[in-house]
Amino acid sequence: MKKTLVTLVLAAVVTVGARAYYTSRGSTGASVSEAAITVGDVRATVSATGTLQAVTTVQVGTQVSGTIAWLGADFNSIVRKGQVIARLEPSLLQAQVEQARANLERAEAEADRVRVQLMDARQKFARTGELFERQLLARSEYDTAQTAVASAEAQVKSSEAQAVQARASINQAVVNLEHTVIAAPIDGIVIQRSVDVGQTVAASLQSPTLFAIAANLSEMQVNAGIDESDIGRVANNQAVSFTVDAYPGQAFSGRVAQVRLQPATVQNVTTYSVIVDAPNPELKLKPGMTASLTFEVARRDGVLRVPNAALRFTPTAAVFAALQQPAPKPGRGPQVWRLIDGQLAPMSVQTGLSDGSQTELVGASLPEGTEVVTSVAVAGSVPTRSAGAAAGNPFMTMPGGPPRRN
Repeated sequence: MKKTLVTLVLAAVVTVGARAYYTSRGSTGASVSEAAITVGDVRATVSATGTLQAVTTVQVGTQVSGTIAWLGADFNSIVRKGQVIARLEPSLLQAQVEQARANLERAEAEADRVRVQLMDARQKFARTGELFERQLLARSEYDTAQTAVASAEAQVKSSEAQAVQARASINQAVVNLEHTVIAAPIDGIVIQRSVDVGQTVAASLQSPTLFAIAANLSEMQVNAGIDESDIGRVANNQAVSFTVDAYPGQAFSGRVAQVRLQPATVQNVTTYSVIVDAPNPELKLKPGMTASLTFEVARRDGVLRVPNAALRFTPTAAVFAALQQPAPKPGRGPQVWRLIDGQLAPMSVQTGLSDGSQTELVGASLPEGTEVVTSVAVAGSVPTRSAGAAAGNPFMTMPGGPPRRN
């Protein structure tokens, strides 16, 4: 009665993992663990981490130096294109405008003066020409008058150029004065403010950043780094699921928008950036969050699945000795083992996609519910699996192809 009860308890333990169930059956000096072939979905995935960012983020700076006199936006402020969000102290630039206008007036006055000189030189040259024709003046005096006209014409051109330059200086000073008023370039929300009222900003070498404005936080992106060994399996429009630490247990969805070709190498590890579009209608996702992503690179729905442990299992001579059976001739390619009338029997199978724990069976060689051996524990030793099973799955399955055996 006690032996029967133990057998019933062992038969009741049928679930290990999401789909497969395992049992244990005793034999002469050996305990056999089995799992059932099931029907379900197999998804091949690639895992990565990335950083959330807004689809469009604009850095708002200033083209002129000065002191912040007023701020019209703060963190999380919603702004519209053209809305004034900051002002610089304009007094110094206003003085530059006035100085440029004074320089223009002086240049125009100088231009008027040299025009009068040109008029006088031309009149003198005309009288000199009449006297020279009547042979009342020497040739040298005629040449001198002619030179004075050419010199006056050159001075007029120079003074007019100075006047044009003065007008350009005014325009530049006015533009600089206008740049003391800083407006939002796009509609969006302020996600960064880098200055305070009274702070001096210098725009001598590069434009200092005052604000960062995100165009639309209801549409986010994840910038993920994919290892070079996996980048060949990632393509545009693939489905992606990811999680963030702020919402444990909640999965967010997205799709691959772009696989960038520029590599990044850190400590001899090469990765490629992949941009994932992620809808954010509830605004839960924030820029800068770290996301753990799973890329679905291949999928098979409603297929026969066998646990990878069964594909890894290879009985040893000790197992055959414990089961009191001769070792069969090994087959080629992937195979699983069944326990039939207390004896291990190999079954060749064709495999397809693998998700790391389950592998698709191609063809109908074994029906759903067939139990296959995953390990054998021989009395006085550790359970027997395939060599290297503890190191991971030796079947490296590519989408649509059989796994590779180590």
